[in-house]
Amino acid sequence: MTWVKICGTTSVEDAKAAIEAGADALGFIFAPSVRRIEPRRAREIIALLPRTVEKVGVFVDEPMAHIREVVSSVGLTAIQLHGDETPEFARSILHDWPKQLPKPPRMRVLKAVAVATGLEKDLRDFVAERTVDALLLDSAPRRAAGEPRGGTGRTFNWTRATAFVPGVAARVRVILAGGLTAANVGQAIRILNPWGVDVCSGVERERGKKDYKKLREFVHAVRSAGERG
Repeated sequence: MTWVKICGTTSVEDAKAAIEAGADALGFIFAPSVRRIEPRRAREIIALLPRTVEKVGVFVDEPMAHIREVVSSVGLTAIQLHGDETPEFARSILHDWPKQLPKPPRMRVLKAVAVATGLEKDLRDFVAERTVDALLLDSAPRRAAGEPRGGTGRTFNWTRATAFVPGVAARVRVILAGGLTAANVGQAIRILNPWGVDVCSGVERERGKKDYKKLREFVHAVRSAGERG
């Protein structure tokens, strides 16, 4: 089945509703955003969640020391790098960091890449040496308008993406994000056949607050799209 991540979790109620809807992972944003959550609050929520659900921390260009501190104090099981982090930085988290710990956790590392000019080089650099577990393809923010990374509510051209996604997917898992809703996620899956999908604004009633009906409809739409090819 297609992996489903519900991002921008800010409350216990929203977290439980996402899990009941069938989410495989929850995202907690520790970067500047209207959906940002403090580590202390994230820790309180995660302590109440099933072990089977992945807890993904979203970071944007944070120092390694800060990421380590949040991971260890909150109880994350995955890290999503959503800024301009380099392949070397990602590799350090995936391979070097665990070697420094007596009982290293298995930490999945995801890297978000904006579908924009220069995308091919970014993909090539991260795929070349398997510096990450998965690449998350997202819509590019409108920097001139001051948009943050992620949560734009806009899709990118999925059909054009078929020119490069299959090649990337042969080397590393691909997660699709950017403007997904219950109404369009099935089409996106049929066109790109991603390993996973990531949604935030598409399941909200207002920024930072989930709409439980939309959560159920989104996960149902993903499951209805069928097994990955």
